[in-house]
Amino acid sequence: MKILDREDIKKIIPHREPMLLVDRCESDPADEMSIFGYYTVRGDEFFLQGHFPGNPIVPGVMLCEMMAQSCCPLLTEPGCTPFFTSLNNVKFRGMVKPGDTVQFHCTLTRKNGAFYFASGKGFVNGKMCVAADLSFMTMSVSE
Repeated sequence: MKILDREDIKKIIPHREPMLLVDRCESDPADEMSIFGYYTVRGDEFFLQGHFPGNPIVPGVMLCEMMAQSCCPLLTEPGCTPFFTSLNNVKFRGMVKPGDTVQFHCTLTRKNGAFYFASGKGFVNGKMCVAADLSFMTMSVSE
């Protein structure tokens, strides 16, 4: 298993705290088409402060961002940054709360030039909480 920690992930995507929403990724070097991403909800995240007071639940849009960031190591092209371009067929199936670790399983389904297409599912304790089809574009970005 190849394991990427937060510092490795920062070399792939430009996100930084508080928007870096993946703790680690794991992949099988023999399978270049899929990856697992993990994020443990601490409870102090900015998006939980008002969603909902006294009953914090991770917003669905943040689950989608976590899933997208988990996909990014599949899209690496030297000198290029992956940009999220679409989200389709999104399904929310369960709540994610502080203390939960979400495991995302992302699979690259096709590539067309600089465009990548993937499907992802997120699970907490083996129960699916989110699923979606995602697309990305990679491009060189000058500082």
